[in-house]
Amino acid sequence: MAKITMTTPLVEMDGDEMTRILWKIIKDELLLPYIDLKTEYYDLSLNYRNETNDQVTKDSAEAAKKYGVAVKCATITPNAARMDEYKLTEMWKSPNGTIRAALDGTVFRTPIIVKGITPCVRNWEQPITLARHAYGDVYKNAEIKVPGAGKGYIVFEDENGNEIRELIQEFNGSGVLQGIHNTEKSISSFARACFNYALDLKQDLWFATKDTISKKYDHTFKDIFQEIFDSEYKERFEKAGIVYFYTLIDDAVARVMKAKGGFIWACKNYDGDVMSDMVSSAFGSLAMMTSVLVSPDGIYEYEAAHGTVQRHYYKHLKGEETSTNSVATIFAWTGALRKRGELDSNQELIAFANRLEQATIQTIENGEMTKDLALITSLKDVRVKNSEDFIKAIRNTFDSLA
Repeated sequence: MAKITMTTPLVEMDGDEMTRILWKIIKDELLLPYIDLKTEYYDLSLNYRNETNDQVTKDSAEAAKKYGVAVKCATITPNAARMDEYKLTEMWKSPNGTIRAALDGTVFRTPIIVKGITPCVRNWEQPITLARHAYGDVYKNAEIKVPGAGKGYIVFEDENGNEIRELIQEFNGSGVLQGIHNTEKSISSFARACFNYALDLKQDLWFATKDTISKKYDHTFKDIFQEIFDSEYKERFEKAGIVYFYTLIDDAVARVMKAKGGFIWACKNYDGDVMSDMVSSAFGSLAMMTSVLVSPDGIYEYEAAHGTVQRHYYKHLKGEETSTNSVATIFAWTGALRKRGELDSNQELIAFANRLEQATIQTIENGEMTKDLALITSLKDVRVKNSEDFIKAIRNTFDSLA
């Protein structure tokens, strides 16, 4: 049977540890037998990032801008322990953060729903997509450890040397200071990405901050969202039969617990980081959470929402069997292939991506799954598969759907 052809490459960003192992098996078992796969490959493993002084991460982001669609494996963001383990020359920044900043993107994370995995929140019937602003806030902060009594200020100096100074706190003793920032350009890009994504999915959009306390910082987010919605999107939302509304973050948390799902929840950077983990865990597992970075220019970068599965990787190195869930990584590939197909009008590629997702879900619903899902499923006669055999089971299901 002839392989599906591709006219434009994907940008392929390989990663670290157990997810790197799964990455190769997924390609060998689920992609290469069926697709004449064209990718521009970048090795974002920690060793190679260190070898290139992280230039490879910057190059991969530029390639994503060139080709419009990328797929990324999970990568290590090093801490002090990783510095010693990998003998790094520097504690390199998060590759995700570097790529997000380069693309000025918004991260959309959505749980994958399967029968037999019941959400902890019993009334959640449909996925909740978490839209996370991927710029600024505590992720680009400046911090000072205050040594003793004194005054802490926030200061802005314009290009002409004029200064705005605001007292933060008069300290009677030691403490800590933190400065964060954002830009109206990035907030506007975030807003438009959320509105466009809501129109694509035809789902309601919530946005939540704490403007009653943060009357300038958070209120700026609220105002920009409302201004852009009123001037550019209101009529389009009405025509699509969907709504946008703003609410306080604490009210949103209360409301989301009683909602049925089927909407997009937009959050600032840190709020989105925390709430996406809450949503994914409540739906079942981080390994069942898709993640796509969308830029205001229409560039898409797909990845799994979880990390490199370090514990399983160490078991793998000892020759021990692992049962690592590869679903989110498979869906990163299918998401990227589908988007590549849409941009290139390649219906075969779109159909392949849809069929592989169907086969993945059907395999689980047939009772074949990894250990993490077997521990929480309500299905009977479950057959726990190791990491490689689970992917091979998906291939068998995929072939049976032909």
